[in-house]
Amino acid sequence: MFVFTGLTDNETLAPFLFVFFSLVYVMAIVGNMGIIALVYNISRLHSPMYYFLSFLSLIDIFYSSIITPKLIFDLLFEKKVISFNGCALQFFFYAALGGSENFLLSTMSYDRYVAICQPLHYMCIMTRRKCLHLVSVAFSIGFLQSSIQTSCTFNLDFCGSNLIDHFYCDIPPLLKLSCSDTFHCNMVTVYIVGIGTIIPFLTIIFSYVLIISSILSMTSAEGRKKAFSTCSSHLMCASVFYVTLFINYLRPPSSVFTSQDKVVAVFYAVVTPLLNPLVYTLRNQEIIRAIEKAMRNPASVDRVSLRIGHR
Repeated sequence: MFVFTGLTDNETLAPFLFVFFSLVYVMAIVGNMGIIALVYNISRLHSPMYYFLSFLSLIDIFYSSIITPKLIFDLLFEKKVISFNGCALQFFFYAALGGSENFLLSTMSYDRYVAICQPLHYMCIMTRRKCLHLVSVAFSIGFLQSSIQTSCTFNLDFCGSNLIDHFYCDIPPLLKLSCSDTFHCNMVTVYIVGIGTIIPFLTIIFSYVLIISSILSMTSAEGRKKAFSTCSSHLMCASVFYVTLFINYLRPPSSVFTSQDKVVAVFYAVVTPLLNPLVYTLRNQEIIRAIEKAMRNPASVDRVSLRIGHR
């Protein structure tokens, strides 16, 4: 067994946090499921952009379900425990889905690059087969790097304290509890997280440099506005994801996990899955129109099979 220190020791604050995180979790699940339902049922959303968005929502549903329910449950009890195997599974899926989202966001930036910089060839390039391959690659890389990290960390010896200074299983607090030599695991984590983060991040940066350059060269002000609007939702989601990721993991190592660190971790692990559907709902006109159509006349929502690219 491992024991979490939890999010707070303040018993008077626990009921408020219980209600708050419960609402955040329910809203994240309902919001992401709503996005998936809209993309599946509204024919004009059957395009690669929304196909990738539906997978992003699917990731966020599982991602939030790995940590948030356990966090909510632990707020009700003084002793917050998790089994060794449960800890390994929690970290494995947490890292796998985080890595998959990382690469999926870079795939979505590539899709926006093709749509804006090569619009005449868009449907020829972003075919159904290619979209499926890109999603498969994103998930494969995410689960592969998680398998390596999980195997390295949980094959260590843990013979001292079992108190994890966190509210979920993560590598840095776990390595502090090991009585084995953790140098190799630290290096594996640095290289995998570093390479697995920098490559997608640079892909997004490079894609948006080309996108912005292409948009600025447009002569029509309406065309520029429309092009920017199609990218703004993805850019905002990617910005939130990477800002919280960098703050959470790319900081100087410390022997003490402070309350400020836990707040950042809460935002990254619990709140971010709620932000993606909110951002796309508030910033994307196609999603807004689809929601309005569904609310006005739910029976008119066309149920056709998902088509991507040409038939």
